[in-house]
Amino acid sequence: MTSSDSLLKQYVQISAVVAAYWVVSISLVFVNKYLLSGDELKLDAPLFITWFQCVVTVFLCLGLSCASKGSQVAFGRTLFTFGSPKVNFSELRQVLPVSVVFVAMISFNNLCLKYVDVSFYYIGRSLTTVFNVVLSYVMLNQKTSFPALLCCTVIVGGFFLGVDQESLGGTLSLTGVTFGVLASLFVALNSIYIKKVLGAVKGDVSLLTYYNNINACVLFPPLFLLIGEGSALLEFKHFSSLVFWGPMFMSGVFGFAIGYLTGLQVKVTSPLTNNISEIGRASCRERV
Repeated sequence: MTSSDSLLKQYVQISAVVAAYWVVSISLVFVNKYLLSGDELKLDAPLFITWFQCVVTVFLCLGLSCASKGSQVAFGRTLFTFGSPKVNFSELRQVLPVSVVFVAMISFNNLCLKYVDVSFYYIGRSLTTVFNVVLSYVMLNQKTSFPALLCCTVIVGGFFLGVDQESLGGTLSLTGVTFGVLASLFVALNSIYIKKVLGAVKGDVSLLTYYNNINACVLFPPLFLLIGEGSALLEFKHFSSLVFWGPMFMSGVFGFAIGYLTGLQVKVTSPLTNNISEIGRASCRERV
């Protein structure tokens, strides 16, 4: 294979990963918005929803791992590969920092969605690239060019302009904006920590997804009980309805996919490129 063929294959792989990430991520935003504030459900428990997505992800990882091994027994060869379901507690502990950041990121994302419209959600989340540039310098000692810093200045200006326009329209939620800024911070941290921790699992994105969500399943329950979501769950009237469980399981599948694709996107590109992809996805969502 020539170097040009190898480069073309790399470009095709990156394009496919980014496209899949965009589709799944946009879909997950709409499903979460429906669960949190749709006219029919309005389940005031964003952290419980995220915890359920993590539980579904763990079981999907186990199922795909068993299916991978089963295909080898049935067909004499592995049709696809997926990480081992056995838990290595040393690796699980090394993934814990990613899990803590992941839990914070997802929590603030869902809390932001609860208080703002989907359109303004992306404005609230627009500071991710700025945080990524700052954190890459602080944590990885990676310097950024002057033109890139100018672009960050434009992003910050656009953020404040969006907040100002939302305020003039009378729909500004300071709580939602605060959660959006915190979500931006932890999205940037998540990309950086994924890149750092991938080595601990030998670059296996499926194993990182599995361990990350095992940790998250333990971290989320104290949080959603602490902030009082238990009472909202007790008062919720749709636990026996498919109108509720259908979107819930759908969100779990999308949650699994976005976790895997985020790790894969960071692996084949970089934390900064991952965040630029986030911005591109947001622009695509606005057109949708």
